[in-house]
Formats: sequence, structure tokens, C-alpha cells
Amino acid sequence: MPTEWAYACARQLLEELHDNSNSTTADLLPCGEEVVSSFLRIATATLERELLHENASAELEKLINDAYTRLSDLGTPSLCWSRLFTDACIWRTIADILFIDELLEDTALSCVARLDRAIIVAGPSGQGRLELIHDLIYLIQSTFLGFVPSLDRSFQSPRLINLTIPDITLPKTFAKPIPRLDTLPSLASFVSKYSKAPFIIPGYTKDWPAMNEHPWLSPDYLRAVTGPGRIVPVEVGVDYRSDDWTQAMMNWDDFLSAIFASDNSCQKKPVLYLAQHNLFRQFPALRHDMFVPDYVYASLPPTEDYPGYRPPGNEEQLVVNAWFGPKGTVSPAHIDPFHNFFAQVEGRKVAWLAPPSISSSIYTYPTRSSSPESDSESAKAYPHRNHPATNNVEPSLSNTSRVDVFSDDQSAFPLFEKNVIPEAMCSVVEPGDLLYFPAGWWHAMRGESVSFSVTMWF
Repeated sequence: MPTEWAYACARQLLEELHDNSNSTTADLLPCGEEVVSSFLRIATATLERELLHENASAELEKLINDAYTRLSDLGTPSLCWSRLFTDACIWRTIADILFIDELLEDTALSCVARLDRAIIVAGPSGQGRLELIHDLIYLIQSTFLGFVPSLDRSFQSPRLINLTIPDITLPKTFAKPIPRLDTLPSLASFVSKYSKAPFIIPGYTKDWPAMNEHPWLSPDYLRAVTGPGRIVPVEVGVDYRSDDWTQAMMNWDDFLSAIFASDNSCQKKPVLYLAQHNLFRQFPALRHDMFVPDYVYASLPPTEDYPGYRPPGNEEQLVVNAWFGPKGTVSPAHIDPFHNFFAQVEGRKVAWLAPPSISSSIYTYPTRSSSPESDSESAKAYPHRNHPATNNVEPSLSNTSRVDVFSDDQSAFPLFEKNVIPEAMCSVVEPGDLLYFPAGWWHAMRGESVSFSVTMWF
């Protein structure tokens, strides 16, 4: 029975909350004694049913909102507030299960979305919390939403999306194509010979389940592997440099419907892009549909043209993200601090690359203070100075270019024409291709069809 399971889960969580030496509780303490005491009081009253359901829900919602506000105001990761957000979301969901014998569909869907939000916003933080959230989601889906996973059946991928697109026109902002390797390099040759410059390994992912029995371009499969009620973070707008660009949480089912909608619709719709999101932490079954290449464990040293390189700080020193969107998505020219293997699982993208040596000629965004509102000339020169690419902390490290590298008119950027174009590379990345480029390389991507890509930062 779900109520019995929820009681057992709540009792264990409450025992942890009473023990300040427990790591999951110790991580909460920097939030302050008043916050932790309040959380303990609400959790105890919820388990003992000393509060009405609506009162317990309201108090837990307040904790969730307070933690989210703190995380938003800080702008940087905070373990204690991430922990509070995670556990308050869990307790809020348990409260619904404890107080309501039979969850209505809308309530069950809200519970699933809340738990997804804990994964998306907070990590989720805390030992064992990710596994607990996955268990809770499955319990709610299977008990109250009638979800039965069925992954043994055959799934059809609409590959006509890839076959009927017109010829792709490359921009004129490059001098040479990205090299395509004829043979798979050994790990030793990758380290010694190939790791210092970009290359493409054609067809590397052709044997991935994601391109075969578990096709990532099958909406039926993507729904079957996740179940009902899931939400994902999406970018709304073609390019994050635009003033009308924004971010939103969106129902996964609605997102899939929008991505795979017929291109014959005359109604102009906003471009939706699931970009740079750890979808595999949220939907772990998808992680089994791909294979991380051994190259990412090569422990490469910093390069001469990017001496500040350091691997990711997590235990695996690897960050795997998904990029899923329709034709027309654009990632403007920018740099990342890690080496990158970019797997084009489905669809096609145009990839544009340039080395770190041209950084002084690529017109990065300035700080807000260098283009004040009162300066009309500055406002004309930097019309998007308030968007996320503007670096106000370390202007010398601004990581996004103002240049639209996919435009053929670069007359406004003479240094780009003179110094960047002769060093730049550009190619179409085909389904199954694995693209590599080192840390600090400028790169831009343009989606030419419905596209599913994976980046592996190391």
C-alpha cells in the first residue's frame, strides 16, 4: 500500500532530521536554527497528522518557496538551501500520500512535477535523495496514474525527419571543414596526437540503443521510458542573446508534442529547446541507451592556448548533458572550460569552431557597467547587455560572442573578418557523428532538423 510505504519513508526521514550528526541533516544546519527547527516541527506534525492536510501543505510550500528564493538570490550553488528545497519537496509529496487515501489525477501529476522540480532545481541534494525521488515518482505513477512501463515492444523512429530536409547551406565565416577521421583512434593516439584540435568520428554512435531499439526520435519511446506527469526545463526563443529569450518549466508530454508537431502548421510558434540539461539524471533509463567513450577518462593536461583548464569538480570528473530541440535552434559562439565530446545522436547540426587564440577578435559581451543605460551610443552598440551572456563578475572571461557566426554579413566586426574567419572551421554534424573539440575553443551550433545531441564535458 502506498500509504504504508509513505509512513515508513517519513519515519526514516524524521529520524534523520532528529540526528544532527547525520550528514543529510548536518547539511541543513547552515540554513539557521530557526529554519531547521521549523522544518522539524512541520515534519513531525505531518507524520503524526497533528496538522490538517491544507495546513501541512501550506507550511511545506512556504519552506519550498523560501529555499527557492534563497537559491535564486544567491545566484550560486548553496548546499543547505538545496538540501532544504529537496527535502521540503519530498515531505510535501509524502503529505499528499499520507492524508489522501486515493490521489486524484491532478494531485498525482502535481506530485510528480514537484519531485521533478527537486531534481532540476536542487540536484537533488542529499545522500540517497535522487534514488528516493525516483522511487516516489514510480510509486505515484504506477499506483495513481496507471503507468506500466513497457520497453520490450518495438518503437518506430520517424527518420523521415532526417531524410527529407533540404540541402544545408554553410555560412561563409570559416576557412576549412572540421577534419573527419577515417579510423577510430586508440586512447594513446588520442592523447598524444588528436586531443589538441577538433575532429569528427563519423558513425561513432550508430550502435547505441538510442539509434536502434530505443530510438530517441520516437515520441512513443520517450513517453514510455518516463511515464506521465514529468516536467523539463526549456529555453523559449531561438537564441539566448535575444531580448525575447526566456526559460520555463514545461510538461514533458507537451514538449514532445511541440517538437514532433507537423511542420505544415502555418501558425508561428516559439522555438523550444531543452538545452544543457542533465536529462539522464532525471530519466536514468536513457543513460543506458548510450555509451560514454573511453576518451573522456584520458586525464588530459592543460593546453598551451588554454592553460586554465581544469576537469569538472564532480567525483567522475565528467558532466553529461542533453540537447533536444526542433529545427532552428541556435547556440551562439561561446566557450566552455572543459574538453567536449559532442555526440549527434539524431538529426543534423551545423557546427562552427574557432581556436582560443582568436579570443581578442571575437567581440565578447561587456559588463553592464561598461554600457550604462544613460549612454545612448553604448545602448545602440550593446542592445542585449542584460542577457545571461553578459559577464559582470569577470569581464575578461566573458564567454559569449556578439557575432552571429551564421550570418554572412560581418562588416560590423572587422577584427572577426580579419582574424577569426581564417582560423575557423565548420561542418555539418550528421546522425551518429562524434565531434571533439578541446577546452577553450569557440563553438556555435545551429539545428537543421529535429535534433538530439549529447555533450560530455571532461
